Amino acid sequence: MPSRRMSRVQSLLRAEISEVLQRKLKDPRVNMVTITRVEADSDLQHARVFVSVLGDADHHRTALAGLRSAAGFIRAELMHVLHLRPMPSLDFRLDESLTLGEHTLDILDRIRHEQQKSDNGPQSSG
Repeated sequence: MPSRRMSRVQSLLRAEISEVLQRKLKDPRVNMVTITRVEADSDLQHARVFVSVLGDADHHRTALAGLRSAAGFIRAELMHVLHLRPMPSLDFRLDESLTLGEHTLDILDRIRHEQQKSDNGPQSSG
C-alpha cells in the first residue's frame, strides 16, 4: 500500500494528466480517453498511467499510440505545474479492470438467468 505522500502524488499526477489531455493535447487520436489511475514508483522515476478508452480494440490501439507519442509533451507540461523531482517518465497502459468487471457481470447475469430457468422449469407431478 502506498504511503500517504505517494497516494497524494499519484492523485495529483492523475488530475494534472487529465487536465493536459483535455486542454492542451490536440491529437485527434486521444479523444474519449479517461485516466483511471496512476501508479508511480517510490523513487518517482516511472509512472504507469492506466487509461480507459471508449470504442473498439482498434480505437484502443490508436488512442494508446497517440498517448505514447505525446508522453514527452505531457511530461513537459507537468513540469510546468508540478514541482516534482524527478518528474516520472509516463508509461500509458490500457486499464483492463473495466473490461474484466463487465465480463464478470455478464457471467453473473448468465448464472442468474440459468437459475431462474431451472427454478421456473417444468414441475413434475407426483
